[in-house]
Amino acid sequence: SIKDDSIYNAQAEREIANLLEQSGRTEEAIATLRHLAEANQDMEALIKIGDIYRRNERHEEAILAYNEAEERIGKDNILPNYWHLYYVRGMALEQNGNWDLAEQNLQAALDFKPEQPYVLNYLGYAWADQGKNLDKARKMIEKAAELEPNDGYITDSLGWILYRDGEYKEAVKHLEKAVELLPYDPVINDHLGDAYWKVGRRLEAKFQWERAKNHIEDGNAALLANIDKKLDQGLPETPAIQQARSNMPEDTVKDEAMAPPSISNE
Repeated sequence: SIKDDSIYNAQAEREIANLLEQSGRTEEAIATLRHLAEANQDMEALIKIGDIYRRNERHEEAILAYNEAEERIGKDNILPNYWHLYYVRGMALEQNGNWDLAEQNLQAALDFKPEQPYVLNYLGYAWADQGKNLDKARKMIEKAAELEPNDGYITDSLGWILYRDGEYKEAVKHLEKAVELLPYDPVINDHLGDAYWKVGRRLEAKFQWERAKNHIEDGNAALLANIDKKLDQGLPETPAIQQARSNMPEDTVKDEAMAPPSISNE
């Protein structure tokens, strides 16, 4: 037999929880991890509880689980081993609509792991989407793509920030690669459709938008409506980030371009 507090038992319980989650038995998976957290003071189990909630879009419960993990570890005792706590909590906060706290958590993750490609990508993409810290965002995404050149989501981010910066031909190259890596992702197919439209490949753009529509999951009404509008009307001429840049005073753009990358984003 195996002692209840052995490392082997902890690994077995984590694997059981993974299998339970994969089979849709979410509450049983959480209960298994909760037992592990209480019996072994296992902080990774608490973080994994938050991850399950987050993957199931139960963001407030995810945040509570992550907060509990931080409290048990001790905010002043967070070691590089637990950098991912700030990353996953940042994602949950962002998905729950609390960007200010999300940004703080993502920056904290970068304090521990300045070259972690997924945190670089997540924060850089979020900034770019908001038209914020544009040069830093691009450098962060370029660094993430250098570190993980075959990650579809990171490749998409690189293509999308090039698109939003008006570099359409380069954007097409990276977005085509992203679609090869993740052919059924509706957002990535939608991005490639936008880039095709901007380089004059209108039929291919409409094909990609239709392809994106076919892979949209129920509940994503906003993306569906946006694609339907593009299929009907095409795209306006000026990307959002170019508009953001044109609205910035010239000295602000210069200062931002000269600023060093932020403290370096799973």
